[in-house]
Order: sequence, then structure tokens, then C-alpha cells
Amino acid sequence: MQSSAGARAFQNARLQKKLKKQADAVIAAAVSAYGQGRYAEAEALCGQIVQAIPDHFDATHLLGRCAQQGGRLEEAQQLLERAIAIDPRSHEAHGNLASVHLVLRRFEAARACLEKAIALKPNFVPGLVGLGNTLFQMNLREQAIELYDRAIALKPDHADALCNRGLAELALGQFERSRQSLERALLFQPRHAEALLGKGVVSIELKHFDEAEAALAAALAINPGSAKILAQRGRLSYELQRLEPALADFEAALAISPTLELALRGKAQVCLVMGKTAQAIAAAAALIERHPSSEAGLALMGFAHSNQGEMDAAIEYLDRALAIRPDYADAIRGKIFLQDFRAEADFAVQQAVRRDWWDFIGSKIPRRQLQERSLDPERQIVVGYVAAEFRQHSAALTLLPVLRRHDRANFKIIGYSCSPARDELTAKFKSLADVWVDAWQLSDDELADRIEADKVDILIDVSGHTTGNRLPVFARKPAPIQATGFGHATGTGMPTMDYVLADPVFIPQSARHLLAEKVFDLPCLNTIDPITDVPPSELPMLSNGHVTFGVFNRVNKISDEVIRVWAQLMREVAGSKIIVKHTLLDDPLVRDGLLARFVAQGIAEERITCLGSSARVEHLRAFANVDISLDPFPQNGGISTWESLYAGVPVVAKLGIGASSRAGASIVTAVGLGDWVAGDDDGYVEIARRFASQPEHLAALRAGLPAQIAASAAGNVESYTRALEAGYRQFWRDYCSRAS
Repeated sequence: MQSSAGARAFQNARLQKKLKKQADAVIAAAVSAYGQGRYAEAEALCGQIVQAIPDHFDATHLLGRCAQQGGRLEEAQQLLERAIAIDPRSHEAHGNLASVHLVLRRFEAARACLEKAIALKPNFVPGLVGLGNTLFQMNLREQAIELYDRAIALKPDHADALCNRGLAELALGQFERSRQSLERALLFQPRHAEALLGKGVVSIELKHFDEAEAALAAALAINPGSAKILAQRGRLSYELQRLEPALADFEAALAISPTLELALRGKAQVCLVMGKTAQAIAAAAALIERHPSSEAGLALMGFAHSNQGEMDAAIEYLDRALAIRPDYADAIRGKIFLQDFRAEADFAVQQAVRRDWWDFIGSKIPRRQLQERSLDPERQIVVGYVAAEFRQHSAALTLLPVLRRHDRANFKIIGYSCSPARDELTAKFKSLADVWVDAWQLSDDELADRIEADKVDILIDVSGHTTGNRLPVFARKPAPIQATGFGHATGTGMPTMDYVLADPVFIPQSARHLLAEKVFDLPCLNTIDPITDVPPSELPMLSNGHVTFGVFNRVNKISDEVIRVWAQLMREVAGSKIIVKHTLLDDPLVRDGLLARFVAQGIAEERITCLGSSARVEHLRAFANVDISLDPFPQNGGISTWESLYAGVPVVAKLGIGASSRAGASIVTAVGLGDWVAGDDDGYVEIARRFASQPEHLAALRAGLPAQIAASAAGNVESYTRALEAGYRQFWRDYCSRAS
């Protein structure tokens, strides 16, 4: 018995030795096939081995890797776990199992596997990079960078580690460090598509748009079917205001990857700007459906509702976005903008949301330490205007007349243009500046550096919290005196902003303690050049036999409250009609929605005329068809009010409880029409009804209004500019006094 058992043992040992020798040859062939991408062949060879030797580690391990390559992730997980059970000390098996968990988005499991692999082999570079990638996916970016640094210390030319470190730094907003990491990755691997993509994104963030375009083009040449690269190119086009190419790229990206968050977000943004509200809503809805916690999707849905005048619904969406990410700048900016449209939003509410921007964003930005400068209170003052509106824009029309009339002996003017959009108005602004800077190509730090180098004494923000603003630059305080005005003078909430340019009607004394800035009073909130290229017109009601009211304002200023008041007025003024004109009314969804809101208040659709976009001269000539203009509320008109007055068409305004609801009263009062300003809804209806019954008075006013405006301090642009310059001089004298 013993000799027989010994013989069998001897035979088994010989068989195992033979199988082992055969397995070594087969596994070598399998590894070679795997390395050449012949995964089915490698899998078949490994299958032969494990059939003969079930506990063969290398074959089981390679089978798991083959299953992973084939996308059979659950099978891959089981095989790799089996391999680890055979050899628990294989750092490579732990690393490969982690990569399966990472694809399955099981981040904690991947992290545990990689930590085990690194414990087994501390200098395991792929494990360090993999753990960094896992931590990156878990939003632990600082810890991810530490792992990438360890990998790079062991292998300085590891392009993936350098690239991924750059992407982590990008996610943390460390743009300059990110750029350096990505360029180093490209130094070692020039055709690294992910690094080229990252460089393109960093360049967009730094506003280095030419570099971004080159990097993204190179990335697409390597990987032309990448939805991510196409979406980022769309984002670049959007930043450059090339809307049609941007939309084409976003749609191409979505054709490849229908749920790609960046592409859905970009499509919604572009469609909102292009006035394609229905498409914007569809893209935002798809984004929210796929990514329910997408703060961008929620914010974009809010902006889409605001385009239709649904401000309360819009703010609800923005609040949901901010509940997910309290420091989401776009949502805070949106709330600042939208609070100006709410009747119940008084100065306290409006300034509170501006302070939110400062608390979450502005206060985190380091301030500059300025070099000493000449403190002569009477020397020439360097004034820098920072604006995204040096083009066809309402704010441009309030700034251009002032720049034309600045006293160049006492003021040196520098224009910092923050928008790539250019037109004939841009050329006029450029010709009026002593120095012109295309600031849209400079990062916030670079722009602050340039302002310091230009030795600007007084830096003026024109944009406020509107699109294209550079308030993060003002948070750095690159000039000793900073003020906001012209375009959106409702305050910024920034302790680094010294003054806001307004008037006693727009910001009354009772509200001034709520603002971060000191209010400097001008004759009016703003002014514009006299409109002389539109011929005078006769009062339409004399030939029409009915009164025509006009509203030439943004559709999103037309609140449900004001429609209710207008409907009451139209019921009281028999036979009256109303013309509503705005670019967004070219969008059928917006136009039909507006008409439905009037009809719901009992005003027949045939009494309403909707007009869309037109050239400016045609826009101004359309006032010839209006007897009385109606200022919307709570968000009033600005330039539209001036345009109406210069056309001889008086404007009914209502004095509200927040800055944005007092602009109409500011302008109308400043030109001597205080009796056209109401204190409440009933007063508003009464003013319009009373004057509608006085055609002789309206006809005389229509003929005399341009001269009346010219005689006012608000309409006389020369005296208005001198008042502004007197303010600038006082700002400088006060600063010199304090500094010395």
C-alpha cells in the first residue's frame, strides 16, 4: 500500500512539474498576445492553463485583465479577486482590481485596493497615479495632488501623472500651476490628448484664447471623435461670442455623448443668448434628468424661466443650485440680477445678495499692496474704465457721451475692454481713449497687473454684476480709488469699491447705509447723447382715434404685476392698444407666453402688437406709433426711457422700494416730468389715464420735450460731464488728504 501510494505521489509530482513547465510556455505566449492587443487569444491560452492548474495566479490574473479589456467588468472583478486570493501579496493584482472598481465608480473600493497595493510596494508608480485618480474622482483634489507628486518624484517624466496633477490643479482654480504641469506633461509626450485638452481649458480660464484654440485644435487632430474636446471648443467659441460655431460643437458633442454635462450646459447657455428659449429649456431639463445634482443645470433652468419673465420660479431654481454649491458664482450673479425684478425686493434684500457674492467669492481674493504715487491733489488724474460694454449696449450709450467730453488736460482716460465683441461703437470708444487695452485677453491677475502698471488713480466699473464683469479684479483693489456706475449702478456689496455713481432719487438717503459704497450724486443716474437722427412725429392718437401705449423694454422686465396694472389701464382707456417691442419677441415661445399673460388679464390679443429685433434707427422710429410709454416695474427701463423722451413720448413711471425700481423715476424727474411719476399702482393708472385724455397737452409735450431735456442738468451732457469730473477730483483730493 505504502509503495503504491508513494508511486502515485511521484507520478503526480512529475505531472505537475510537466504541467508547470508547459504552463510557463503558454503563459508567456498569452502575455505576448495580450501585449499586442490579441485579447481573445490571450484569454483562450489562459483558459487552458487554469483548466489544468486552477490556482495558477498569472493565468487567473491575466484572464481578469482580458475580461476588463472586453468590458465584462463584473467578471473581471471576480477573476481579479480570485487572483488576489491565490497571491494576496501581488501589488499589481490589487492595482488592476482597483481600476475595475474605478470604472464602476466604486471609489471607496478602488481606494482600498490601491492603498493595499502601495503598502505592498511603496514605490509602485501606477498605484500612486491610480490612487491619485481615485481621490480626484472623490473630489479630494489636494490629496490627489500629493499622490501625483509622489509618483512624479519616482518617475519625473510620467506624462499621465503630470497631466492629472495639472487637471487637479485646474479643478482647484490654480490655473498658473495647472498650466505648468500640463506643459511639462506635453514636453515628455507632445501628443498627449488629455494634456492638450487640459491646456486648452486652462487657457480659456486665463482668457488666453489664441493658446486655447491652438491646444484644442491639436487635441482634436489626435482624437477627432472626442465629445469632451468638441464641447470645450464650443465653450471657447461661446467665450468669444461666436454663437453659431459654439452651438454646432455642442450639438456634435451630444451626438457622440448625449448625456455629456459640459455639452448640455453649453447648449443651454448658447440657446439662452440666442433667444432660443425652448431649446435652452430642453437642454437644461436633460442635464437635470441625467445629473439631478447639477448646480449648472438648475441655474440654467432658472435663467430660462427668467427669459419668460417668471422671476419667482427662476429664483427657486437658483436657490436649489446654491443649496448644492453655496459659492456657485453664476447662481449668485443670477440671483443678484433677478432680485432686481421682484416687487418685494427692497434695498436690504438687493444688497444682502450682493454681500453674498463678496462673502463667498470676493473676500477670498487677496488684495494688492500698491506702490506709492504722487499725491498732488491737482495733478492730472488717470481714470480707467473697465467695461464689457464698449459696443452696441445700453451701458455704452450712457458712457460714450461722457468720454467724448472729458477734459483731457485734467484727466487721462484708459479703456479696458473686456469683451471680444466689437462693432462700430467699439471703434468710437477706442478713438476716445488715451490708452486702449484689450483686457478680454487678460486673466484677472494679468489685468490687475496692467492696471497697477498703468498707475490708474480712479478705476471705474461699468458692468456691475452683469455678464462680462471683472469684479474679481476690483476685489484685488489694483487702484487706490474704485467706483461703479453707468451700466448697473445698484451697488456691488464690495468693501473694495469706494463709490457708486447715482442720484438722490435712484438711491435715497434712507437706503444709503445698506450699501458697501459711498453714494456720489450726479444730476441723474445716467445720461445719453441727444437723439437727433429721428424726425419729429405727430401724435398718433390724433389720426388713429385711439390711444397707443408703448413698452420698448426687455421682456423679462414685464412682470405679472405690471401686466395686471397695464390691463387695468387698458380697460379704463376704451379702445386703447399697446405695442411691446424687444428682440426676444422673435422667439415664438416668448411671444406666445407674453400674449397669454395679457389675455389672462382680459386684454384681447388683437389689442397687442409684438415687435422683435430691428436696426437701432428703425427701433427709434417705432416710437412714432406710440402716444405714451409705460415704464415696467419693479425693474424699470433705462436707455429705453431716454429714447422715448427724445422721441417726444412721455413715460409713466412708478417709484419703487429698490434701486432697480427707481431708475424710471430718476430719469423722468431729472428732465422735469415729476408729475409723470406715481407712488403706487393706482397712481400709475391715474397718471396714464389722465394724460391719455389730454391730446393737446400730449401734442405740445411731444414737440417740446427734446428742448426741455437739453435745458436740464441731466440732459445737458457737457454740464453732466463736468459734474462727474468734479466728483472724480473730489475723490482724488480726499484720497491724497488721507494718504498724506
